[in-house]
Amino acid sequence: MASQSMTEEDALRTLHKLNPPNTPLWLEELKKRYCQQTLDNTINFLERIGLKVEDLDGLNIIHVAGTKGKGSTCAFTEQILRSHGFRTGFFSSPHLVSLRERIRINGQPIGEELFTQHFWQIYRRLEETKDAHGGLMPLQFAFLTVLAFQVFLEQKVDVVVLEVGLGGGYDCTNIVRKPWVCGISSLGLDHIYVLGDTVESIAWHKGSIFKPGVPAFTLKQSEGAMAVLKDRAIEIGCPLWVCPDLEDYQVDGDPLELGLAGEHQRFNASLALQLSHTWLLKMKSLKDGRCTSTSVENGRLLKGPAFKLSPVMVKGLADVEWTGRAQILKHGAVTYFLDGAHNMLSIQVCVDWFKAVSAQHESGASGGVVKVLMLYTTEERDAAALMKPLVQCDFDFAVFCPNLVESCHADQETFDEKISRSLDNEKSWRRYTGLEENLSPGAEKRRDALVFPSILSALQWIAQGRDSVVADPAFPVSPAEPSITAKAAPLRDAAEIHVLVTGSLHLVGGVLKVFQLPPKKWNI
Repeated sequence: MASQSMTEEDALRTLHKLNPPNTPLWLEELKKRYCQQTLDNTINFLERIGLKVEDLDGLNIIHVAGTKGKGSTCAFTEQILRSHGFRTGFFSSPHLVSLRERIRINGQPIGEELFTQHFWQIYRRLEETKDAHGGLMPLQFAFLTVLAFQVFLEQKVDVVVLEVGLGGGYDCTNIVRKPWVCGISSLGLDHIYVLGDTVESIAWHKGSIFKPGVPAFTLKQSEGAMAVLKDRAIEIGCPLWVCPDLEDYQVDGDPLELGLAGEHQRFNASLALQLSHTWLLKMKSLKDGRCTSTSVENGRLLKGPAFKLSPVMVKGLADVEWTGRAQILKHGAVTYFLDGAHNMLSIQVCVDWFKAVSAQHESGASGGVVKVLMLYTTEERDAAALMKPLVQCDFDFAVFCPNLVESCHADQETFDEKISRSLDNEKSWRRYTGLEENLSPGAEKRRDALVFPSILSALQWIAQGRDSVVADPAFPVSPAEPSITAKAAPLRDAAEIHVLVTGSLHLVGGVLKVFQLPPKKWNI
């Protein structure tokens, strides 16, 4: 039996063991677990810890699905409602630095004590009851979903902003019966091994979070995706509105400012405005003692109202923070552009953003700018396809490494797999850029692609002594291989270095974690 005195580190190790072994068949295992009785199992776990699905009705939930932008939409929505003075709960995934980021109260990750208290309480109850349920234990995401619900109920939050983990219809979060409003962000191809390889199939899964009589909002989608969402809404009995453009809203004073960078965030902000506005109207009607009901207009997509924004809403949009998405951190001559884009839709948006903001950050100093791509992609991603748009950025160096802060902290099997993935990515990059055939030997800037054993070693090489970065024990401060040192000459001579970190939120999270490492911290 687990002891409640055990630490957060103990809890994280135990949580990691709940996932299937890291084998070539893990995607098949995930698909099987996802598609077979996922919701029934999650309800089973909830009941085994002493809760019922009906208990979740009191959480006043805003439920959001989508391929890209659902996390940003949730962040906008949560900030707007918190700015109105409501006590908010926010469940999202994945995390960047600390797993506790996934469960937030009033914008802050839950504390270590609260997390460990609930973790061991839930884990102990599930362990004690598993024999009576055929040995059934949750995977990591299901466990965290149940934990989040228990925390939000105990903390008596006014509203829960609930981000779907994967898909929608069979996602663990979809055990909620009566959300107050649902949202669908931009749709595209992602998780095709589980959701299907067409946007229509993916739209079916996302639209399956709709509930009878519960208002739902979507951004403008492709024709095929919109048709599926419309059909799902009619089938379920859910009124569905399409969000207006952000420019259509009425605002007093200066133009809207968004706390998140990138043109695509204007669409996410509009969806968040519709979700928060609808939630606020329902809250007001309940306080006034009125009943709110919405009828479905058969077969017709409705256009969301472009209402006048209150000063509180305007402030919420400006104050929002969402780490690791279109984030810029500068230290000395090195500027880091962090974006966890990991599918085709988000990578193209990332490319457009980086090209624009990188140009804005050039100082014009003599010595020029050296641009570096730092990339990792997880096993289920088509890394070669993701790299194609990135070639447009004309990088001087491409650096590939596992999404591990320090190589010495990884088990050998995991490390070998991630290094192999990084080596494959390097080969693909060389093919796309002509490095493999040495097609550009006369280029002004020396271009190359390199593989490093960890995030620390890669950042150490990029910084070239310009920053105080903690060294990876597996990679000396002064690289022993002369060729690696020689290749860094353009970095040492450059007036500025622009580093785009992308391909994986886990990679971005690892970079952010490096900035926090003692005793030598990155001064940002």
